[in-house]
Amino acid sequence: MDKEKYRNMYLAETAEHLQAMSEILLRLDNEPENHHEIDALFREAHSIKGMAATMEYAETARLAHRLEDDLDKCRKRGSVSSVEIDQLLAGVDLLEALHDDISQGREERRVETYLQTLNPQVPSDVPMSQMVPEKEEGDQIAAEPLLVQIDLAETVPVAAPRLLVLLKKCSDFGTVLKSWPSLEQILNDKVDARLLVQLRPRLTRQEMHAQLARYSDVEEISFPKPPATSGLGERRQKSASVRVSTERLDQLINLTGELITTRYQLQDALKQQHVQGLDDGVGQLSRLVKNLHHQVLQVRMVSLRALFSRLSRIVHDLARSSAKKIELQIDGADIEIDRAIVEELVDPLIHMVRNAVDHGFRDKDQGVISLKAWRDRDQVLVQVADDGSGIDPQTIRRIARERGLLSSAQVKTVRDYDLYQLICQPGFSTADTVTGISGRGVGMDVVKTAIEAIGGLVLIDSTPGEGTSITLKLPLSLAIIRVLLIESAGMSMAIPITRVIQAVEISPAEIHSSGKQLMVHYQDAFIPLLSLRKILKQSKGTKKDSLSLVVTEVLGRRIGLVVDRLIGQQEVFVQRLAPPFDQSPGCAGGTILGNGQVVFLLDLQSLLERRKKEV
Repeated sequence: MDKEKYRNMYLAETAEHLQAMSEILLRLDNEPENHHEIDALFREAHSIKGMAATMEYAETARLAHRLEDDLDKCRKRGSVSSVEIDQLLAGVDLLEALHDDISQGREERRVETYLQTLNPQVPSDVPMSQMVPEKEEGDQIAAEPLLVQIDLAETVPVAAPRLLVLLKKCSDFGTVLKSWPSLEQILNDKVDARLLVQLRPRLTRQEMHAQLARYSDVEEISFPKPPATSGLGERRQKSASVRVSTERLDQLINLTGELITTRYQLQDALKQQHVQGLDDGVGQLSRLVKNLHHQVLQVRMVSLRALFSRLSRIVHDLARSSAKKIELQIDGADIEIDRAIVEELVDPLIHMVRNAVDHGFRDKDQGVISLKAWRDRDQVLVQVADDGSGIDPQTIRRIARERGLLSSAQVKTVRDYDLYQLICQPGFSTADTVTGISGRGVGMDVVKTAIEAIGGLVLIDSTPGEGTSITLKLPLSLAIIRVLLIESAGMSMAIPITRVIQAVEISPAEIHSSGKQLMVHYQDAFIPLLSLRKILKQSKGTKKDSLSLVVTEVLGRRIGLVVDRLIGQQEVFVQRLAPPFDQSPGCAGGTILGNGQVVFLLDLQSLLERRKKEV
């Protein structure tokens, strides 16, 4: 028996049940008499209890059993109070802590302290065998063996843990003679979504059906007639899905990246020397590689739903603790993005919603926070917005002047939009007092650093009296990304397309000077010009009739980065540099173009941190 594999399956399914419980409780906070939600919540707790009891996780089973009892009372009453919701949320938090104990290989923490805060119901010495509903007496007991067929819903992520729970449940109905799949097959995950059990029952079919129907993942229950021939259940249905380790997915994405590089090599070779008959073949290869790349990325994609659900809980708790009535509106939770990026988004988004609750509603007792996600070509945008007090640009001007971030002349001319980006400067805070939620001047600096580390961009906008929005522009993937290829002093380099606001050609006549700083008018403001040659300490270039400009945002301000040539956009496979080159400032990785040339991916943030005086 592969206990480790089975434990992982338990953890995966339990995590989904816990997420569902949190989401349902937050909905019940607004609709406390929604009996459908109360029933659904009961089923989730029931599922966790059964799985934990089967795995002999005593503390988890005991706690889930208690939550189930409390929810049963709510079901009978037809409503759940706000006090009960808070207690149940605390119970879910403790279940998540127990889940973490199990995932880390630690002994489960005790739940006695939590249970003592409630009316005592579940004594500590309840045996595991009683952690499932008691058997009922039946009136018409079948004397002959009976077949019970249980089909799981297609949405069940991992079938084996659920089948084990159901097989154990069937043993409560009577004597199990045989099952398909067998217990050994279930423990080794050799299953599909169907369980067939032959037993000598002590209950009626109606009683068995009623108890099995309590499981939320059970789609159909039937009692087929025994077949005349042997070999019952030997033919297994084909599984609709398989589980693949993240390590194998990473290997697959790496191989796909190599294929993309090879594709560009072939295309470059054909440009140099035309070979009859190869054009169509290489064209077809390009289409196949592009399709393969898309499919591999889809496998690595996960939705933002779990993360958004976690943020919903955080907003709920912060609103309660600050005695404010805040509604969270979510849109785009089904948008998918690379799982590695989702992991990096957790802390930044928590910072953002905490700031929205504390700063946005500092002078208001109620309001709305909007959490949105949408897809824009090769990017995903995530936005946290509030309808609170907004940011006072005059306050930003005063603080920026006091800290020497802007000169007296710049304070007068800088746009409000550019001012707001200064909030991401280290230690910058507009809060007059420090609270338990925010105000220490660390949040947005952390957000910007984390987002730019994965090739993203942070954009802040605000209207005094109407609210603030913070938008994150993110790549779809960390491994294969779209870049803008540029040239400087004969070297090709790449900038993540998520960091590029616009790439344009300008004439020297459009350049203005402000003291020693060269500026260019972009949209409705002047932005500073920086030379990539000068930043990289390369030799000076020759004068040209036009200048190639990459408009980007670094250190909280828009800038125009002057390069020698704009080559174009391309998908590239980014690889980490080997030590000691991985510590090179301004370099976020490398890739190989089709012509064999090694190209470095520029990290504009760290590159320009050394040149702050020039910005």
